Parts: sequence; C-alpha cells; structure tokens
Amino acid sequence: MAINFSEKDKFIARDLSWLKFNQRVLSEALDQDNPLLERLKFLAIFVHNLDEFYMVRVAGLMNLMETQINTMDCCGYYPKELLGHIDEEAGRLTARLYEIYEGSVLNDLAKENIRFAQASELRKEQKRFIREYFETILYPIMSPLAIDPGHPFPVLPSKTMAIAVRIKRRREDYLAVIPLPSNIPRVLRLPSSKGECSFILIEDIVREYLNVFFKGYKIEDFTLFRVVRDSELTIEEETTPNLLKTIEGEVKKRTLAKVVRLEVEEKSTPEVLTMLCECLQFSKDRAVRIRSHFDLTYLFELIKLIDRPELCYGGYVPGRIGFDNIFEKIKEGDFIIHVPYQSFEPTVELIRAAARDENVLAIKMTLYRTAKDSAIISALSEAASNKKQVTILVEIKARFDEEANIQWTKELEMRGCHVIYGIPGLKVHSKMMLIVRKEEEKIRRYVHLATGNYNEHTARVYSDIGYFTCNEDFAKDVSDVFNAITGYSKPMEWKRIVCAPGDMRNYLISLIDREIKFQKKSKNGAISAKMNSLEDPQIIEKLYEASQAGVAIRLIVRGICCLVPGVVGLSEHIKVKSVVGRFLEHSRIFVFNNNAAARVFLSSADWMTRNFDRRVELVFEVSKETIKSHLKEVMELYWKDTTKSWQLTPERIYKKPEARDSKFNAQEYLMRHYGGLK
Repeated sequence: MAINFSEKDKFIARDLSWLKFNQRVLSEALDQDNPLLERLKFLAIFVHNLDEFYMVRVAGLMNLMETQINTMDCCGYYPKELLGHIDEEAGRLTARLYEIYEGSVLNDLAKENIRFAQASELRKEQKRFIREYFETILYPIMSPLAIDPGHPFPVLPSKTMAIAVRIKRRREDYLAVIPLPSNIPRVLRLPSSKGECSFILIEDIVREYLNVFFKGYKIEDFTLFRVVRDSELTIEEETTPNLLKTIEGEVKKRTLAKVVRLEVEEKSTPEVLTMLCECLQFSKDRAVRIRSHFDLTYLFELIKLIDRPELCYGGYVPGRIGFDNIFEKIKEGDFIIHVPYQSFEPTVELIRAAARDENVLAIKMTLYRTAKDSAIISALSEAASNKKQVTILVEIKARFDEEANIQWTKELEMRGCHVIYGIPGLKVHSKMMLIVRKEEEKIRRYVHLATGNYNEHTARVYSDIGYFTCNEDFAKDVSDVFNAITGYSKPMEWKRIVCAPGDMRNYLISLIDREIKFQKKSKNGAISAKMNSLEDPQIIEKLYEASQAGVAIRLIVRGICCLVPGVVGLSEHIKVKSVVGRFLEHSRIFVFNNNAAARVFLSSADWMTRNFDRRVELVFEVSKETIKSHLKEVMELYWKDTTKSWQLTPERIYKKPEARDSKFNAQEYLMRHYGGLK
C-alpha cells in the first residue's frame, strides 16, 4: 500500500539544510587531521558563509514577511515559522562556533606561543606600543558620532563593527557611536619576546582609550556591535533602460538597507541595547550576543601574519598537461583538466594564445566571477587591441561581485570588447568559451566548457573540471547559445548540449525515466550524481519515483540537499554523501547506467529550481571513452572517501562514516595521482 507523505516528510527545508552544511564546515575546525592554521580558516569561512546567508536568504524571508504574504513553501513551511527555526539553529551554531574558538583553537594557538593579549595583561613596552599606535594611527582617523535630533544615526555599511557608548552629562543620557575603521588592519602584532607571537585587535585598543573621545562626559556603559544588512537588489530588469547603471545605483543603496542581523557583546546592558535597537529599528529579541571576538573572518588576516609553514597544509604541485601549442593539443582530441589537482594554465593559455595568434578571428566567452588582476581579463583586452572580435557576456548580477564586474566590464569596453551585461530576468551561469580560427582557408572553432568559473584564484581551491574540444557539433551548439544570448536567435536543435532555461529539467527527468525503465526490464537501473545543491522539487519527486522502482541512486551533494534518503516507502534506494575538505567541491558530474552502457555528463548547473528556470546553464554529454572512464573513477573515489565525507541519514542528520582500519581521503588521493603532494 502506498504511503502518503506530507511536504515536511518528503523535503528538508532549503535554508535548514544550508545551515547543516555550514555546520559541517565548522566541524573541520575541530578535525585534528587539519593543521592548526587551516582549522582557523574553517572558522573564518563559517562566519563568512553565515553573513552571506543572512544578507540573502534571511533578508528574503524578512522581506516576504513584510509583504504579509503568508503562503506555505514547497517544503511545507510558512515564512515566520521558517525564520524561527533559522534563528534557533543559527544561534546554536554561533554558540558552538565560540565553544570551538575559545575552548580548542585559542588553546592550541597558545601551545604554539601564539596569543591574543588583553590590554590589562600587557607589559610596559607593549602598553607604550599600543598607546603610540592609538595616538598616531587610530585617534586621528576615528570619529565619535553623537546621536540626537540634529545628528541622525550614522550610515554603517553591512558588516561594519562599531562601539555604541551611553554617556551622561547633567543627568541626561546620550548615545554615541564610534565606527571602527575598515581600511586599516584589524590585527596588530605586539612587541614580544623571541619565539612568541602576541597580537591585539584594534577594537580592544579603542576600548582601552574610549574616554579620550568623550572629555567632559561620563561613560555609563558601552558595547561593541556589528550590523549585517540586506544585500538583495530590487530591479525591474525587463523595464530598466540601462541595466548596468541601474545595478550600480542599487549596489550603492546597500549601505542603507535594513539590518537583518545585529551582533552585540554578551555583557551589553539593557539600556544601551534598547537605545541601539531603537536607532537601528531592529528587534531586541533577535539580537545575537557574542561572548568573544567579533567577526572571526579576521582569522584570514591573522594567518598571513604567522610565518609557520608547519601549521599549514603541505604544499603540492598541480599536475601539468604538456603541449607546445594549445590549438594543436586540442586538435589531437578532446581532453579535460581537473583543477586544482591539475594546473589551470591550459585554460589561461588558450585565451592568451587566442589573443596573440594572427589566425584567430574571434573570441566569445561568458564570465560570472573572475580573479582580481586576472590574466584572463588582460588577455581579452590584448585580443581586442589586436583587432580580434571579442564578445563577452558578463553577469553583472553575480551576487557580491557586482561592483568588481562593473569595473572591469568598463575597462574591457574601453579596450574595444563587445560586452553584454546579462539577460533581463536571467543570470548567465554557464561557463563557455568559443574561439574562431582560420586554418588553411577554412574556419575551425575551439570550445571550452567548464563546471566552474574562469577564475585563476578559485581554480586553486575549488575542485572543477574544464573540457577542451574542437568537435564541430559542440562548436555549432555553443555558437547557437551565444547567438541566443547576444541577439534574437532560437536554436532549432541541440546536437551535444542541453540548455537551461527550457530544456534541462525535462532532459534530466527523461534520463531518470530511462533508468526506471531499465530497472523494470533488466534490474540494472542506477544513477550517480555529484553537485553542490539538490533542491528542485520536480527532480526530487522523480528521484523518489526511481527509488520506489528499485533504481540504485548515489548522490554526492556538498551543500543543500532537500531530499531525504533511506526512508522506507519513499527513498530506501537513495544514499546521500557530502564531502567537505581542503578544497571546495564544485564540479557537477552525472552518471546514468543506461543498461550497462553508461552515459556521463558534465554541467555548470546544480539541480535547483533557479538553475533550471532562471539561469542560462549547460549540461553536455562526454563521449570519449577515456574521459568517461576517468570521470566514473573520480565518482567512485569520492564515494569511497571515509575521512572528509558525511552520510545523510533518514533522520536528516549528517554522520561521519564509522571508523575503519584504513582511512581514505579522496582529495589527497587526487593530489597524489595528478601532481606532487609534498
């Protein structure tokens, strides 16, 4: 008899699943197999992630509640109900963050003679040092800002830290705010004895000399606080006459957006907290009390000040693919690179060579996020200067990279590139490049497709796959995609790729349906898929249907997973793992058994509603047997991982695999396999 499952039974709420992912990131800070300074990075990543989560997801929920639209989402939650669960879980994780930071990390740093000093503990020479620093650096650039009818509450950009001070004069209470400068280092190294590293944060120096700012007034109490603001852009894309200028204007408004998270010191008094929340129009009940150092992303800065290589991951040399001429290499046959285990250099060299080769006529590519001082951007500028036809589709709506993308977009235009700023109503998330080259009186097109961005920096820390080919069917499809994006063309028929929005969801559903058919006929239906997120209800329902038909499904989902595996009558043939380790798992690989004649796909898209309906994405099949075999092996390696993987249980809990005699780390194996792990 079929079991009826409610929406909450069938789905894990997307935002609650994301918090579970960030919990797995936090757990890496406790893993003693990670070197000490690397454990600090995971604390900083956790805080960075949580900030962005509040700036986007929580902000969206709060906006929804303000509209008083109280409808249930696809997972069975109402907005207010979900926000309550989020605040509760985020509060628990924040408490856990500081348990790890204070109880484990700081103690382990102290064992290595790396310490944070309190002003009251400083030796005489250290006190002189911070006094001089305050007087010569901090005091001249900081300003106390009075809050009264003539002085409104100051504009504090998102993630700003400041000190709220309640002062008194002639029985009158006043509030003042001192923003901490963000344009100087937050971490200051103190004069220390040999073999010791002592540091102090600038907010602790300011606290020590707070009275200097309020001569003639009595300081009643004060608190350090930090605001996180809504980062969503409100744009009517279809009606705006100039998308670039509109986004520029919206980005500037972020400093005035509503506060979605307020952090205050644990010891904050009710009086100063009340005054502060009234000024920020923020509920006191939702204020987060912090018992230690604020904003642990400062740990990124700290790590750079500690020259202790033995406390970091061992170095490794990415594997290199040998070639004299990148175009000749591609003509030899399709190949892939798997970064960061292999060098990203072939991708950069393809663009650089295209810019300088007199036979190259045109370069077309999409850019979503790219690195600062990017060699790719430089090569594109050089190509335009060399009279190539350079057409670049820049996604200026790439969240938190809008300003950077706008800046180098303008630079590329000035060099002569044709720049398209995206498509109204859609984000262009596909990663593709097309190079048109004249060879022996004919035209040959070279194609690069990838699971990750054209970004030299993230290629060192994100696990992604790039695909190189000059296959004419690929070239025709990619040309059609560019024409559809940049002009008014609709492809009639795809040969090697499938595109979103429009076709991708239905195509994946058809592949799952085939596995159901093969399972019923031959008992060999099987699906393996690796992605960042699984959230689309239609795909999840189809996976449930496949499971109920007996199809064996293995999913490697790094982050959000709204599917519940292993539930009798629903998903007992589905297993889900998440790998969180040294590198961010970012590649999307899909394997369908296809009656023992496996079909293997690479994609820029996760299985999320936004990717299928509101983004330009690509999925393409890999036909070359050597590449297919390699990708299937990679999938098996990740599934075999026992050290950096987590199993999602039917109870919606992520658990580490049970201890075994032999540990296996897929990322370390790939480093050794491709390159040289030192």
